[in-house]
Amino acid sequence: MNFLLSIAFVLCWSSGFIGAKLGAGSASAVTILMWRFLPLAVVLTVLATVSRTSWRGLAARDVARQAMIGVLSQSGYLLTVYYAIQLGVSSGTTALIDGVQPLVAGAIAGPLLRQYVSRKQWLGLCLGVSGVAIVTTADAAAGTGASWWSYLIPFLGMFSLVAATFLESRSRVRVAPQVSMTVHCATSAVVFTALAVGTGAAKPPAELSFWVAITWLVALPTFGGYGLYWLILRRSGVTKVNTLMFLMAPVTAVWGALMFGEPFGPQTALGLAVGLAAVVIVYRGDTSSTRVRARDADTGEAARPAEYGA
Repeated sequence: MNFLLSIAFVLCWSSGFIGAKLGAGSASAVTILMWRFLPLAVVLTVLATVSRTSWRGLAARDVARQAMIGVLSQSGYLLTVYYAIQLGVSSGTTALIDGVQPLVAGAIAGPLLRQYVSRKQWLGLCLGVSGVAIVTTADAAAGTGASWWSYLIPFLGMFSLVAATFLESRSRVRVAPQVSMTVHCATSAVVFTALAVGTGAAKPPAELSFWVAITWLVALPTFGGYGLYWLILRRSGVTKVNTLMFLMAPVTAVWGALMFGEPFGPQTALGLAVGLAAVVIVYRGDTSSTRVRARDADTGEAARPAEYGA
């Protein structure tokens, strides 16, 4: 059962990048994101009004902190991902750049959070960056039509995720998953609606493909991805979930190649292999965090995901 849940989780989470590609052909990034989050915000707000138990004890500053985390982890991150894909960057390349986020966060955790970073982890970071460079070069050389500067956009989203991770790590208040998800989605709905209205892109297109993409994005990466994340987290612990996160890039790259004909040659495969090797090195070299995760699993505590998926 756990194996099947893991497969479903990887597919649902990776589907966010594919859904972004589906919608890019019929509407702008802000239009897609507005109509993805507006229904979610309404549903989650209604549920929060009915069930107020999880909100008890939260101060206004706690909610404000979650709103800022939502701006960084969802609004800033997703806007860059969708915009890059809209400009022609392949979904696999975007997913791989996103996947480097934990490596970058681990590298700068030392000076910011006074956490020890081993030599193996630094080696893993260098390999991870190398893997991104290999895949990005292959993508650009394949003649996808994307400008060179468009490959820098996913990095902005990756650093936005890093900022959200550190903002969350410095929080002393544990917030229930349903509370954080409600605040994040409501914040994103406000941000994307304001952007869409301000740019004259709020009106959805009449094409059926647009609503198929919206349904895809709401059902699979949001409810499917988030729901399975917390289910696997409770059943198997944080370490298992974080390991599965690093499968998103290769799965997305293969999926994009099969569904959209995105480039996937020997160089792309090499870059993905280097990226996965980097993850293994960082994971095995992080003995201190493994002990912390094991302790958290035993006490029933769980960290919120550092990544939020597309």
